[in-house]
Amino acid sequence: MTTRTTTSAVESPSAPSVRPVIRRGGRAAVLGLAGTALVLLVMASLPYVVDTGVTAQLVKLCYLVALASMWNLLAGYAGMVSMGQQAFIGLGAYTLFVVNDHGINVYAGTLVVSAVVALIAWPVSYVAFRLRGGYFAVGTWVIAEVVRLIVVRFDSLGAASGRNLTTITADPILRRAYTYWLALAVMAAAVLGTYLVLRSRLGLDLQAIRDDETAAGALGVNVTRGKRLIYIAAAAGCAAAGAVICVSSLGVASPSQIFGVQYTALMIFMVVIGGIGTVEGPVIGALIYFLLDKYFAQSGVWYLVVIGAAAIAVSLYLPRGLWGTLAHRTGFALFPVSHKALRASRRGQAR
Repeated sequence: MTTRTTTSAVESPSAPSVRPVIRRGGRAAVLGLAGTALVLLVMASLPYVVDTGVTAQLVKLCYLVALASMWNLLAGYAGMVSMGQQAFIGLGAYTLFVVNDHGINVYAGTLVVSAVVALIAWPVSYVAFRLRGGYFAVGTWVIAEVVRLIVVRFDSLGAASGRNLTTITADPILRRAYTYWLALAVMAAAVLGTYLVLRSRLGLDLQAIRDDETAAGALGVNVTRGKRLIYIAAAAGCAAAGAVICVSSLGVASPSQIFGVQYTALMIFMVVIGGIGTVEGPVIGALIYFLLDKYFAQSGVWYLVVIGAAAIAVSLYLPRGLWGTLAHRTGFALFPVSHKALRASRRGQAR
């Protein structure tokens, strides 16, 4: 009797293994980056075609987007809910005073400021990371207050009354144009930097840490290293935004203002409104707050009512935020960071 062997269900042990194809964004990623490049190019040309008052207002939008992106990187992707990012905003402004006193131009000095504050954030992270959960949030706020109290001890930095930059571009038209381009560059670096980080191996580690820190560590993720890198990166981004805030305020800063907790409150509001855990959400949230502030800031108490009502409505009915809800329901993303595993044939063609 002849025995017939069937191999339809089980492949021969000698058959080559087939590895899945990992796709990250595909055409959507290309279109998103192309659209972003076009928008940035148009925005960069605005000082040549619009009044300086328009670009002066857009400076605020730019640094709001940068701040929201940095807080979202911390809380939305690394699970670190910080209430003390104003520490690095203030350090950014006051470090700009120091580098400006040493003859460095304020616009080029912003890059130096980011590097210096990043170095300061590294030892600070060892203190902050000894805390978890709500204790971490409160601890970061305490750290920010300690930083403010240290800064006001230096008379060379203006003590409690604050100070201003020693040299800045004298021509008001050039100053506003340079400040706008600086703010635009900081915003672009914050958004695109966040996107590139999330598409890297570190981005996958961060999302694993956010979902379950213990499980991520058990799977081989270096939890402390990943969180520390993001903490330092967010500090550098907030410092750059702080430098922009200082320059846009005609080079004037005071500890009570630049170290104010209102900046962290704004970050949380923008991220919650736009959608935490998305690259696009902080941009949408910053734009919404910018418009609310522009048209309702002069309404007195009603301004706070509108802000509070918007936050409550989104929290109750759209807990994922505006963009987060849209992305969840449609799967659409301008900056896709998810990874898709596609079944592949032996010739390497995805099915």
